[in-house]
Amino acid sequence: MPKMKTHRGAAKRFKLTATGKVRHGKAFGSHILTSKSTKRKRRIRQNGILAAVDTGNVRRMLPYL
Repeated sequence: MPKMKTHRGAAKRFKLTATGKVRHGKAFGSHILTSKSTKRKRRIRQNGILAAVDTGNVRRMLPYL
């Protein structure tokens, strides 16, 4: 059986927490920031936790994390 390959795009976007949850960066934080409120930009800076229904797909793409 050959080794499984890590999906490199997913590896750059997701990290696993110690409890096995999947952490991700938030969208809409890179440009046109003048029209976004300070509160919104502050929330975008924080990482999010992936929904449980999507976790299986990401874990399949990252077999060795």
